[in-house]
Amino acid sequence: MADKQQQFGIYGCQHGHIETFIMEMLGLGWSCVGIYDPDEPELAHLLSAKYGIPLLREEAELRGASVRVIGSSAVNGSKLDVIEWCERNRKHVMLDKPIVTDRARLERLEAVMRRGEIEVGMLLTERFRPAIFTLKQALDAGELGKPVSLTLRKPHRLRPETRHAWHFSKERNGGLILDLFVHDFDLLRWLSGQEIAAIQSQKAKHIMPEHPDFYDTASAQVMMSGGLLAQLYTDWHTPRLSWTWGDCRLFVTGTQGCAELRLCGDPAVGLQEELYFQITSDQPFQQQELVAPAVNITEDFLARIDRRPSVLTARDVLETCRASVLADEGAVEFNAFHDKGATV
Repeated sequence: MADKQQQFGIYGCQHGHIETFIMEMLGLGWSCVGIYDPDEPELAHLLSAKYGIPLLREEAELRGASVRVIGSSAVNGSKLDVIEWCERNRKHVMLDKPIVTDRARLERLEAVMRRGEIEVGMLLTERFRPAIFTLKQALDAGELGKPVSLTLRKPHRLRPETRHAWHFSKERNGGLILDLFVHDFDLLRWLSGQEIAAIQSQKAKHIMPEHPDFYDTASAQVMMSGGLLAQLYTDWHTPRLSWTWGDCRLFVTGTQGCAELRLCGDPAVGLQEELYFQITSDQPFQQQELVAPAVNITEDFLARIDRRPSVLTARDVLETCRASVLADEGAVEFNAFHDKGATV
């Protein structure tokens, strides 16, 4: 349990992901000095009322010596500004994804991490989901043999009427490859224990001509350094009547077995949050009991700040951002409003 005198603050409150950080910090006994966002979005008011956290008028109110950690869900294109502000003011910072939206911001992030004055965290929460944590244990124990293929499907529901205008701007948001594949690139490295060796990516635009640089569908083929092949897919086409924001699946094939994770439940089986099925050379197809990790992502980040071992390292954050930028830069594009066919 943290000393109750330790405080954190929120600099930028544009996406609901930040509520996870707020809840976990408060649960660990920290107190929040306030939420600062110059736009004062509705979300800031909702979280202020829900958790009894003051709304701040000036970012200077976050500079106090007792404020050790900053959380941020600022506009994606502005997150490096927040990170550099935190570095100047000696505040560690945890942000929702994505941190970077292009190569220039990636280079700025690299510079901050190279100087090493603060720790920079990203809410790569997938590692801390029970189903994925249980899969990691199975892979490390060799239950599936050597993993040779990993497929991740991450469709999303758009509901454009609920989105900020910046969500549809490539410059301010980064686009769906940077925004939605960031979790997958992190999981590829973590689950396989291998580095990313090559990426071939594609993105397509089928909807919303009023937002010309908003793409809605993407895929990537990835080769890892140890030979594992991965297939990534994401989109903004989950139907409005879906039981979940996205029917997310993860498939692993190994030399001795296969696994399937249904991360948002399955209406044909039951609407529980996570399902894990496995079949091996020695065991029949069966549902696996899930094991929860010992810590949440916020506890893990605080461990890194205190120079204790952590599941998610600064290098993990940087390499995940690097892979996302490379995939975005190299993507073959198709625009249904302009193109008759994609070209290589």
